[in-house]
Amino acid sequence: MGVSQVVRTANQGPFSGVHVVEISILKGHEKLDPQRLIHLKAEIEADGILKKPVAVDMNTNVVLDGHHRIGALKLLGCSKISALFVDYRSPKIGVKTAQNGIEYPKQKVIEAALKGELLHPKSTWHYVTFYRKIAHISKIQERVDVPLRDLK
Repeated sequence: MGVSQVVRTANQGPFSGVHVVEISILKGHEKLDPQRLIHLKAEIEADGILKKPVAVDMNTNVVLDGHHRIGALKLLGCSKISALFVDYRSPKIGVKTAQNGIEYPKQKVIEAALKGELLHPKSTWHYVTFYRKIAHISKIQERVDVPLRDLK
């Protein structure tokens, strides 16, 4: 898998824990917004840390959330990133279109990444289900505060 270091292990249902991995093993499914990328790069550089991991499917290495964090770290000369691996096949994880909130097939997200036919920036909204309520997938991405020097 290319895992170089365990940051935190959750082992909670479809969530396997946070690991530091080589960025090169990850496969994005969305394009980047250049302005958002530059803003985030400046924020991460000023902080000197990566605050939250990206969310990644453990079976395909497809990025579900965090495309701009990956892009920003690349611009900062980093080759690694902290990643929360999740089982995308789990019914507790879903995806909607960001524009109108309609359910979107997970398989289309996987296909976009694996074929390199990237979707528009911020076109999907991944969520997790807790007690019949949904929340953005970032709610399970706990802060890890990994120094940038550890991601070079």
